[in-house]
Amino acid sequence: PLIECVPNFSEGRDKDIIDAIIDSITSVDGVSLLDVDMGADFNRTVVTMVGGPEAVLEAAIKSTGVALELIDMSKHSGEHARMGAIDVVPFIPLSNSSMDECIDLSEGYAKAVSEKYGIPVFLYAESARNERRVKLPDIRKGEYEAFKEKLSDPEWEPDFGPSEFLPRSGVTATGARQILIAYNVNLSTHDKSLANIIAGKIRTSGVIKRDDQGNKLVDPDGITIREPGKFKALQAAGWMYDEDTAQVSMNLLDHTITGLHDVTDAIRSEAGKLGLTVTASELVGLVPMQAMIQAGIHYCPDSEEANENNILQHAVDGLELEGLHEFDISSSIIELAIRGD
Repeated sequence: PLIECVPNFSEGRDKDIIDAIIDSITSVDGVSLLDVDMGADFNRTVVTMVGGPEAVLEAAIKSTGVALELIDMSKHSGEHARMGAIDVVPFIPLSNSSMDECIDLSEGYAKAVSEKYGIPVFLYAESARNERRVKLPDIRKGEYEAFKEKLSDPEWEPDFGPSEFLPRSGVTATGARQILIAYNVNLSTHDKSLANIIAGKIRTSGVIKRDDQGNKLVDPDGITIREPGKFKALQAAGWMYDEDTAQVSMNLLDHTITGLHDVTDAIRSEAGKLGLTVTASELVGLVPMQAMIQAGIHYCPDSEEANENNILQHAVDGLELEGLHEFDISSSIIELAIRGD
């Protein structure tokens, strides 16, 4: 069985720290390192590795130890939401593996690192033990700074480890999930609020409904009423790519329901209404072949006669994936990276 693990580390500026973390991963036999996405503005690094269950679990535990030793969350700042030095560690089933196996791996990881390093760990996604913890943003709400108070609330007792705020390490989440595509689209503006407007239009959760005075609308049970967004299985928010460029930052939770081309075209449309254009896009980590083929067929005028390489290039062009830097198809698509094409 082949498992993918995509740990997110709250460090994106100090290469020596990331190199040490990567060394701990590559020291494990049976693990292949597919991608290291280091972002200075987010101050976050997303690592993609694949391997057998035991090897991937060992690499995840080892890299967590290095991260906890070298990263000090009390000094951390960055654009991306975060709550711990090792922020989130998802396990994803690939070939000949199941979601149940990944749930077991996430629980094994949580038990191991909580006992070995004494950190609080929350289970999310398919591993979640209650509904409030299924969605990572619900756990991460308030971010690192909120957990000193949050951990004193019995409703937020960690699934593993102490109910104690550790300023240096923060807290960690782990779980099993399907392949997620982290995808960002840059806009021709430095105004983050405009990116947030577009994000609210397209994300599944939509936006909070308000009256003419700007007050939140609630239902008879006191629950805030929301206007759903355009797409299912999509998380989105406005972020800053750099000080001059706002972006719509997204997680596509199921690309067979909402594809890369779907969200890109919708963002272009909404941006146009605001007098903006899309300037580039970027993938954080690797992407499944099927998602790129879907986009390529969408953007290719004669896809029935085109070969795979042509279709993939149409996806790259249509999504504007080379607007920031060269996009290497062979190392950016999971199936090709595993084969070493």
